[in-house]
Amino acid sequence: MSNNKSISCIIIDDELSSQKVLQHFVSETEVLELKQTCNNSAEAFKYLQLHPKIDLLFLDINMPRQSGLDFYKSLQHPPAVIFTTAYPQYAVEGFEVDATDYLLKPIAYERFLTAINKVLNTNNTSSKNDFIILKENKALHKVMVADILFVEAYGDYVKVHLEDKFITTHSTFSRFVEQLPKYFIKTHKSFSINLNKMRALSGNQITVDSHTVPIGQTYKAQVLKALNINT
Repeated sequence: MSNNKSISCIIIDDELSSQKVLQHFVSETEVLELKQTCNNSAEAFKYLQLHPKIDLLFLDINMPRQSGLDFYKSLQHPPAVIFTTAYPQYAVEGFEVDATDYLLKPIAYERFLTAINKVLNTNNTSSKNDFIILKENKALHKVMVADILFVEAYGDYVKVHLEDKFITTHSTFSRFVEQLPKYFIKTHKSFSINLNKMRALSGNQITVDSHTVPIGQTYKAQVLKALNINT
């Protein structure tokens, strides 16, 4: 990735409607820089030969002549890839080639952002520089991961608690915590905390900054282990 943290990307999809959706999503996401849209793998191959420093492919799997999977396997130095398809049966094979993520059409923008956050966490080697993009209503927020105190399940949403506020973003809790680094740990089926922000533990409660977060009985052993506390 370039020093300004932008992710250069290309779209490879034979369907115009899918191209337009992805182009719109990319334009709405400041960290992404769309370099090219290709209608098939042959066009993409020619472009990558001339522009080998592309960071990310949005690659449709089911395309004529050559599938997206076969095309990706043929690349000697492949960029990161997010596969897109209307056919869920391709998901397993997609992850076998180390895909960053797999988006099932029709793609929701919130799910798109989850995939982009996975790319960001893969590319950022220093946790102090990691950030994620959160959508709340129509606004996008760039949040440093290290500044997150804890996250909380909230129905079909997740509350991301910061020192002075919280952001409510549309996502399942399980999907959201998957993109967090290892210094986050689940303390409860509905809570995951930043261990670096923990202040105290008492009984079945843990204090994170000025907040009290519950510890579920089934999670207590792993919490104690993470804190190097012998039971």
